Amino acid sequence: MRVIAGRARGTVLFAPAGDYIRPTADRIKEDLFNIIAPYVVGARFLDLFAGTGQIGIEALSRGAENAVFVERERGAADLIRKNIAKCKLDAAGDVICGEVALTLQKLGNSGQAFDIVYLDPPYDMDELAGVAKALTEGGLLCDGSLVIAEQPSNAQNHDIPKLQAYKLKEYSTTKLTFMKYISK
Repeated sequence: MRVIAGRARGTVLFAPAGDYIRPTADRIKEDLFNIIAPYVVGARFLDLFAGTGQIGIEALSRGAENAVFVERERGAADLIRKNIAKCKLDAAGDVICGEVALTLQKLGNSGQAFDIVYLDPPYDMDELAGVAKALTEGGLLCDGSLVIAEQPSNAQNHDIPKLQAYKLKEYSTTKLTFMKYISK
């Protein structure tokens, strides 16, 4: 697991012990950033179910203004902090250890909004619809914000109000759904 491009290019990230985190494969990460590249520079990035933090770190390395990482497991949150520090991106990264739903409510109440949101919930949880509703109703998105969901390839597709799916990338066991927030 490494940073593919940008300021921290080539940095090997700390990996978790055990199998409680499923890091995104480098090929999928590379495809993801090839698709969203025009939107990353200067973006406010939200990495939900962040795991190792590699997606948000890649965004920071490629020029995102800042990134908020949300992870409920304390050990994983500590790992994200170590990876951000290793990449010398501490000033632009904020790690929150907590449940995603509660954290989204707090972020919305504080007036924060994001240009790009990446969510990669555990594959045994169907969190997309609930998280998407919290994002769209909580004031966390700007018109045109991107929301990208990583899910198992057999996950059900959801029709989510105000999030218009515009691209789907499928891999053997994983799919990425790219959505754009339309406020009207």
